[in-house]
Amino acid sequence: MKQSFLMLFLCAAFSFAQQQATGYVFEDANKNGIKDRKEKGIANVSVSNGVEVVKTDETGKYALPVENDNIIFVIKPANYATPKSNMQLPQFYYIHKPEGSPKDMKYAGVKPTGKLPKEINFPLYVQKENTQFKVLVFGDPQPYDEKEIDYFRRGIINEVKNNKKDAVFGISLGDLVGDDLSLHPLYIDAVKEIGLPWYNVMGNHDMNYEAKEDKLSDETFEANFGPNNYAFNYGNVHFIVLDDILYPDPRDGKSYWGGFRKDQLDFVENDLKNVNPNQLVVFSFHIQLTPENDGDKHFRMEDRKRLFEILKPFQNVLMMSAHTHKQTQLFYGKKEGWEGIKPIHEFNAGTTSGDWYSGTVDELGVPKSVMRDGTERGYSFVSFNDNQYEITYKVAGKPEDYQINLWVPKVVPFKTKNAARIVANFFMGSKQDKVEYRIDNGEWKEMDYTESIDPDYTNDVLKWDTTQELFTGRRPSNPEASKHIWTAPFSRKLELGTHEVEVRAKDRYGKTYTTKSTFEVKNSTLIP
Repeated sequence: MKQSFLMLFLCAAFSFAQQQATGYVFEDANKNGIKDRKEKGIANVSVSNGVEVVKTDETGKYALPVENDNIIFVIKPANYATPKSNMQLPQFYYIHKPEGSPKDMKYAGVKPTGKLPKEINFPLYVQKENTQFKVLVFGDPQPYDEKEIDYFRRGIINEVKNNKKDAVFGISLGDLVGDDLSLHPLYIDAVKEIGLPWYNVMGNHDMNYEAKEDKLSDETFEANFGPNNYAFNYGNVHFIVLDDILYPDPRDGKSYWGGFRKDQLDFVENDLKNVNPNQLVVFSFHIQLTPENDGDKHFRMEDRKRLFEILKPFQNVLMMSAHTHKQTQLFYGKKEGWEGIKPIHEFNAGTTSGDWYSGTVDELGVPKSVMRDGTERGYSFVSFNDNQYEITYKVAGKPEDYQINLWVPKVVPFKTKNAARIVANFFMGSKQDKVEYRIDNGEWKEMDYTESIDPDYTNDVLKWDTTQELFTGRRPSNPEASKHIWTAPFSRKLELGTHEVEVRAKDRYGKTYTTKSTFEVKNSTLIP
């Protein structure tokens, strides 16, 4: 009798902890957000609880197990749109937290949602989606206070809202704010001015630091943005957004570690079962998948290994990250454990905050904030054509063709040995790219790729250390080696007078960029 009662109790407890969410994905003809009697369901649409992924039946109905801390979401199919909030945030999810988020956190999470509804329905609207389209990408807006929100608005938002280039949506790659999660609404209010649906990735500065386990570190993010792991389709591209920050760090309980929980990778695996292997799959997360950053082992390699295993059927993959406040093109091949025909490309994007809003101010009164590798702050456009893509970086406040910063000494000695170098920082460059130079319209010669500090950025930092009067603003960070520097020597055959140096760079997409500068050759005064 006691055993029967215990079994009954356990079954009741299990049924309370795990219920079934059910409802419809439907075409919302009158756009009222309600499934009216005459509105039909949409078949074969993926719906997920963050781990399992199911398809709707011929009537548009789905059913998923749900526990007491779950977000149910629809994976938007191509040629459909989800509703948007008045802040341009896509509304594709339902949060189920009957008791709400933990109450002992500094920043509020989700309020109690109560009993699971009888139906959780997801409205969709038909929209035409071309296989050629463009999206906007922001790295680390990361304002730490309202003043920096203003920098973000004046330095980035005001430019982008008039320079969208037919982008169909945007995405921010984490660190939406800098630890003060009460700034999330101000960030959202700024981005909404662009007038595009905007997806958001969780960064390590968007977390609830009071969390004792990783799955609770996103409570405020969920309240403000919804799920931090989700997917959607546009055109012939499948997008997956993931939180790749493990907090607290499972190694020592301090700080954070880059990586994925098992349930996150289970979601990726289940999701991709419903994706055509010929499609392009685009991942957006915050921390890059490399094992080391400034000497610290900062990403759990077993998680990258499993992700690569899941991706085996897919030959067209793009990954996008930020976090470093530098810009780097990363490629994963056999050496890194990827067995695909071509390497996986990870675009570790430069940031809209640059070097954390440091340096002297520009004509807008916004800190120049050049990054430690010499990349100037800005944003990116990713252009898609079927299952292929191209990425263009736009420096904020500069012409579109400004892709190379050229450092040339102002004067060099006549027919004398000289260690000075012409230095080109090609912001979107990588070791595989070709950069050339010529003097006075002469023969084009290849420049030497070198991983070194940017002399222009270094010179700017040294001005802060040698000034007799403090500049307005904050000293930039110390320079670090850049992954997109090319150098060339000066010829000792140059005649006296003014000369012109021209540099051209060809990127991995076949686009060519050029820039010019001048220098003088003068007689040197040698020590007798």
